[in-house]
Amino acid sequence: MLKKIMLALLICVVALGIALSVFLYWSMAFFPEEEEIVALRATQAEHIDYLKKSLPPTRGKVLAIVTSVKAKENDETPIGYELSELARAYWVFTVNGFAVDVASPQGGEPYALLDEDDMAEYDYAFLNDRSAQAKTKNTLSLKRINPDDYQAIYFVGGKGAMFDFPDNPAIHNLISHFAERKKVIGAVCHGPAALVNIKAADGTWLVENKNISAFTNSEELLLMPKAGELLPFLLQSRLEQRGANFIAGNDYLEQVTQQDYLITGQNPWSVWALAEKMIQQLGYEPLPRSLTPEEQSIKLLQLYRNQGLSVAEKAVQQNSASFSGQLILMHSFVAAMRGDLWDMVKLIILADNIRAA
Repeated sequence: MLKKIMLALLICVVALGIALSVFLYWSMAFFPEEEEIVALRATQAEHIDYLKKSLPPTRGKVLAIVTSVKAKENDETPIGYELSELARAYWVFTVNGFAVDVASPQGGEPYALLDEDDMAEYDYAFLNDRSAQAKTKNTLSLKRINPDDYQAIYFVGGKGAMFDFPDNPAIHNLISHFAERKKVIGAVCHGPAALVNIKAADGTWLVENKNISAFTNSEELLLMPKAGELLPFLLQSRLEQRGANFIAGNDYLEQVTQQDYLITGQNPWSVWALAEKMIQQLGYEPLPRSLTPEEQSIKLLQLYRNQGLSVAEKAVQQNSASFSGQLILMHSFVAAMRGDLWDMVKLIILADNIRAA
C-alpha cells in the first residue's frame, strides 16, 4: 500500500513538473527577446510619432512634483518616485504646448524608481532626452517656487510621497494657492498624499465631500502586506477619514476621477488619461494619440472584468489593436496571489488568445 502511495505521489510530482515546464516555455512568448530590449532602451523622442507633433511651449507651464525620499529611516529599500508616472505625463504636457518644470521638497536629484517590467518606449525616450534628464537631475526646490508661474501642478506617485508630501509647508502653500484660485491640481497613485492634510479657507479638509481616487488599500496590501506598519498611513483610509468620497476602480486598472479643478488617478495605469484630462481642464483639446499596447490591454482587462472572458476574447479576435500579453499574464499572477485560481486560468486563456491572434 505504501509503495502505491509513493508511486502515485511521484507521478503527481513528475506531472506537475512537466506542466510547470510547459507553462514556463509558453509564457516566454510574451517576453521580448534581448535584441528587442536593447532597441527599446535606445528609444529617442524623435522615434515616436506622437512626440514629433509637439506644439511650441506657448501655453504656459506645469509644475511636476516628485518625492525627495529615497528610503525610510533605517531601511535601505528604495522608495522614490515612479519614473513612468512622471515621464508619461511629461510627454502629454509638452506635446500639448506646456513647458514642464520638475520640483521636489529638497531639490537636486531625487531617486527614480524604474520597473523594467512596466517600462515602455515613452519611458526610455524620457530617460534618453537631455532636457528631461537635466530637469530630473536638478529638480527645483519647492521653497523657491512661485505658484503664479504655473497653470497647473502635478503630484507624481511613488511610496516616498507618503513620507514627505503630507506635511510639507511648501506643498501646503502651493495647493492652497491653487485651490483658492481653482487652478488645475493633478495627482496620481501615491501623489494624492499631498492632499490629506490641507484645509480649505473655511477650516474644513480640502478633500471633504470631494471625489478622489488614489492607490487603494487592496492594491497596497496585496503587494505590501505590512504596509500599515511600514507606511505612515494607508492612503485610501486617510482620505476617507478626511471625508473624501473615495472612488476605487478595479485593482491595477485605469481609474481617473475629476472634481472640478482637482483631477486624481488611482495608479500608474491612470497617468495617460489623467494628464489628458488636465489638458482639457486647462482649456485645450489634447492632441490625438495612438493608445499604447499597455493602454489597449488595460481596456481589454476592463472589458473582461465588466463583461466576462468570452466578450474579451471576441475583442481580441475582432480588434487589430496591439495588446500586451505580458501585462495580461501579470494580472493572472495577481489573481494567483489572491488565491483566485479560476480567475488566473481565465486570464491565461485570454493571454493565449493574444498570442494566437
